[in-house]
Amino acid sequence: MPDQTAPPAPTTPPTPPVALAALLARADLGLRQLAGPPDASIRWVHTSEMADPFPYLLGGELLMTAGVQLPDPEVYVARVAAAGAAALGFGVAPVYDAVPPALVEACARHGLPLLEVPPQTTFSGVARAVWLLMARAREDELRRVSEGQRALATAAARPEPVGAVLRVLAGRVGGWAALVTPAGSVLDAAGPEPSDAVGAGVRGLVRVVAPSADLPHPGPSRRPPADDTSTAGRPARGSAPDPAPHAPEGQESAPEAPGAPVGRHPEHAPHEGRGQGRGGGGALTASDTVAGTHLTTYALAGPRVLALATPHRAPGDHTIAGVAAVLLTLLTAERQGADEAARSAALVRMMLGATPEEAGPLLGPGPWTVVHGRGQGPAPELGTPLVEADGQHVRALVPAGREIAPHPGWTLGVSAPAALDALSVADTQAARALERAEATRVTLARHRPAGFGGLVDPGEAAAYARELLAPLTETLRTTLRTWLSLHGSWDRSAVALGVHRNTVRQRIGRCAALLGSDLDDMDVRTELWLALRSAESHSGQCR
Repeated sequence: MPDQTAPPAPTTPPTPPVALAALLARADLGLRQLAGPPDASIRWVHTSEMADPFPYLLGGELLMTAGVQLPDPEVYVARVAAAGAAALGFGVAPVYDAVPPALVEACARHGLPLLEVPPQTTFSGVARAVWLLMARAREDELRRVSEGQRALATAAARPEPVGAVLRVLAGRVGGWAALVTPAGSVLDAAGPEPSDAVGAGVRGLVRVVAPSADLPHPGPSRRPPADDTSTAGRPARGSAPDPAPHAPEGQESAPEAPGAPVGRHPEHAPHEGRGQGRGGGGALTASDTVAGTHLTTYALAGPRVLALATPHRAPGDHTIAGVAAVLLTLLTAERQGADEAARSAALVRMMLGATPEEAGPLLGPGPWTVVHGRGQGPAPELGTPLVEADGQHVRALVPAGREIAPHPGWTLGVSAPAALDALSVADTQAARALERAEATRVTLARHRPAGFGGLVDPGEAAAYARELLAPLTETLRTTLRTWLSLHGSWDRSAVALGVHRNTVRQRIGRCAALLGSDLDDMDVRTELWLALRSAESHSGQCR
């Protein structure tokens, strides 16, 4: 016996829905809308002369009836609307000469589109028209998907494939497409930049799929993001859940959960994701609507996330985005084979006595940028596998052409580009930049060029610096350099060095005594600063 309290789980055909307006435009059918909204979508046609067809409706139907059993139009329409039917088609003759006014009023109250079917139009003729419209929409969708796949594949073969794929995807879906980290930082993007509200919504959805972002097979799920017209407790008119265009016939999708929030499908909630990551449950895709903009995120490997923000959704968008997700995973995933082999070879060479200059070419041609970071949470995404992570501290070698962006929760210091034989100097530059960033409370600081100091002969300057700074220990040199770089600020120097401000005062006083200099004199400060910089540049070890 069918359940009398809830409709069965909807099973939709692998075809796009038909707009009610398209069916009404068929002049040969002579259909006329008498009540209800005009923007319904029809997924199939069902004929029933039962007094209560509720148990046998799946949602999204155009229900056809001649009113053989219509004792109470109000009760009948309430049940049909509760079942999620898309529209009601009422056949004039032989039972009724005209559509009952009470039925028209009930449909208007419940927001159920009501169509008058003239006597010369058969119910089977209406059904045949719906199937023809579906077939035509299916052909259009397949053509659009095929063209999108070819365009994305072509973009993936271009010199800068990630940006090219995002540009093609943004153009095909008519919106914004971006590759982002689990923390929400945008690595690359194409299309009109979204508003702040939409950007915040995207970051929220990224957190939904981020637990699954390390999956090796990201492709599209069977089911695209839900329509944005659902209402709590009852499916929207004609909005039975969509399967992906290529879902096998008869394969079911999960039903819409009562009370699900508007615009976000329950399967996309953070704790109810359909996909399962290696570290636990997380959705492979998630969707939402913010300020009239449709948002969708797709988990990639890496971990990275593909994010979309579009003003509308068209049939095939989910499939096209799924193809892009696969391509972006292949383009951005770490090449474990060749890269791991090169790193292993470089390590073996150095362990067997080779110098960095001899082993370095195995890792790439250079030049390189050294990055130091200190913070909490997931390590920053720097786009390189050459990372040394030690708890809250990170050091990394990054190809010099790669942009280093701020990372939430981390403070970063970035060196100037350096060749292999100058990496020790670059390491010092990055460490100094990190100290300056922490002292000035910014998230990222870069090494500043030498300027005037670069005009002095390095050898002579280094010899003078060694003689001038000889009385100072390494600790005193580090304190003096930090204090000078921060314009004599006791508090900021203490923060940068991780000591009490009185300790800084004592060390600076000791430096003045050992050097026999007045550190309040600007000329003295300048000379000491240039000496410290010269010693650092020459040895790469003055810290």
